Amino acid sequence: MTYTIDDIDQLDSPALVIYPEGVRHNIDLAIRMIGDVQRLRPHVKTHKSADATRLMLDAGIRKFKCATIAEAEMLGMCGAPDVLLAYQPVGPKVQRFMAVMEKYPATRFSCLTDNLAAAQAMAVAFAARHLEVPVFIDLNIGQNRTGIAPEQAFELYTACAAMKGIAPVGFQAYDGHIRNSDLQARKTACDAAFLPVQTLQQTLVKAGYPEPVIIAGGSPTFSIHAARKQVECSPGTFIYWDKGYADLCPDQPFLPAALLVTRVVSLPDAGKLCFDLGHKSVAAENPIDHRIFFLNAPGLIPVGQSEEHLVVEAGEGHSWKIGDVLYGIPFHICPTVALHERAYAVENQKITGEWRAIARDRKITC
Repeated sequence: MTYTIDDIDQLDSPALVIYPEGVRHNIDLAIRMIGDVQRLRPHVKTHKSADATRLMLDAGIRKFKCATIAEAEMLGMCGAPDVLLAYQPVGPKVQRFMAVMEKYPATRFSCLTDNLAAAQAMAVAFAARHLEVPVFIDLNIGQNRTGIAPEQAFELYTACAAMKGIAPVGFQAYDGHIRNSDLQARKTACDAAFLPVQTLQQTLVKAGYPEPVIIAGGSPTFSIHAARKQVECSPGTFIYWDKGYADLCPDQPFLPAALLVTRVVSLPDAGKLCFDLGHKSVAAENPIDHRIFFLNAPGLIPVGQSEEHLVVEAGEGHSWKIGDVLYGIPFHICPTVALHERAYAVENQKITGEWRAIARDRKITC
């Protein structure tokens, strides 16, 4: 795929650019990898965009996952049929979530829970509004961020089943801690983490409950869980991809479909360049040498970054000039997108429009 932009002089920098051709390729590849589009539940936290959502809907995807109320509302606005808020709503989020549900009644919304107190609070609130909300029990299978251990989840599941206002329908089993670059090592770790989830599912079936739905994995383990025919998968990064996952998961041949455009704005000394690409434009949680990879200048070495500037070592005798354009793949695209209120669509090497990341805001209307 060609990434250069013919009318680049019309684009101010720094800028996030999206290549719809690559986005469509990645959507189609994800569907081919899983083999059944009904088992695909993409996470929209990466793109936060109605434009990207519509491309997935056009491809036959009907189930989605999100992390914020704004993302849930964006999906409702797009007419997504099935939306999981992959978060346990607490405090005011419960009221906001109900407002979204009532505003977009054509969408089947669900959410997570991982403890009895939160489940009871949700159940009371939902029942008071005459709602019955599907809930997925959030399982901790090694991420140690949220969730309840599978060995302790039977009691929570059965308690939720007895409440008015909520209806347990399955589990979320997120294994984001599994990041082995070797596919076999990744599969071994993934299978071990998933085994208690299968055991819990079987225990509930034996106890007379309908078979719980399992939503498993993220991007690194997508190719592994995709082979489990009864499991829904929820990768997110695949739609734009990034340098971090391209290095970690060579078994998943997605294309970089979102880049950052930047320009040389200063020449601090004989060997250094300064770009207009600071913390405010590219995710900065990684070490400085793992934030951006330049397609047309892979040998540049980042040595300093501030809010609006990135300084790199180019070596004395380089040929870079003020105003030269670089195209970079972020190492972590998800928080990078969240730094940009809009991206510029590029097709046939021309800028064709804007994609607004409307769900980067904490609130749309609800």
